Amino acid sequence: MNKQLSTLTTIGALVASMVMVGCNRQEQAAAKTATSDAVAQVKQGAKEVQAEASKGIEQAKEAATVTATEAKDAAKIASDKIGDKVADAVITTSVKAELAKDANLSALKINVDTDHGQVTLRGSAPSQAAREHAVALASAVKGVVGVDNQLAVEAGKS
Repeated sequence: MNKQLSTLTTIGALVASMVMVGCNRQEQAAAKTATSDAVAQVKQGAKEVQAEASKGIEQAKEAATVTATEAKDAAKIASDKIGDKVADAVITTSVKAELAKDANLSALKINVDTDHGQVTLRGSAPSQAAREHAVALASAVKGVVGVDNQLAVEAGKS
């Protein structure tokens, strides 16, 4: 910016010198005053442009900081969501494994869904006792915060 200001000042001085060569002393004095005024105006204009540019740079820095902060926040939210989904998948798999170990429960007849640690059991159980045992097995899995038992007792059994 200082180089541009210096260049403009030099150009103004050259123009003034060229004008003054063909003038008498009175005209030269008037030209010198006009040149000084023009140089002062150029300097003031350059300072204003520099101030505006600095202001624009500061605004751009602030916008970049806000954008970076928003990006970090979005990444954290996405990471948390992915982490929740992975944790839910681990819980679902663990509950299914526990159900498969039990001889009275058919893991194929029980659907397990997990959302934020809340397990939902759907399908059928051979008896009321097996239905309750399925809830106990699911509740014992690490990370389970609750169990919604929607298992039906198979017809003709209790």
